[in-house]
Amino acid sequence: MELLDKAKKLRKNSTCMETKIWHSLRSRRFQGFKFRRQCPLGNYIVDFVCFEKKLIIEIDGGQHNDFTQQEYDNKRTDYLNHLGYEVLRFWNDEVQQQFDLVMDVIYRCLLKDV
Repeated sequence: MELLDKAKKLRKNSTCMETKIWHSLRSRRFQGFKFRRQCPLGNYIVDFVCFEKKLIIEIDGGQHNDFTQQEYDNKRTDYLNHLGYEVLRFWNDEVQQQFDLVMDVIYRCLLKDV
């Protein structure tokens, strides 16, 4: 499956926590910053990206506890960092239980170098 087709499929099948974050980020609702979701970037698809601030937000579920998945995630993060992006990772539980804190961390990262 082509990367763009896969991204479209992921957008249609977002997790509950991705939807929760997206509701706050979409349409420049979050402090005027533009975000895209399930966006192809290089060889990967990122959950959310703000190109203006080179910030990527990843929302991870339990499958990311697996050692093989963690190795893949680390390689992916290294690649994205090499492209100049900062990658923030949050667990589903964090988004669900500490939503305001998660959004505050995102906000602080967006304000860097302002």
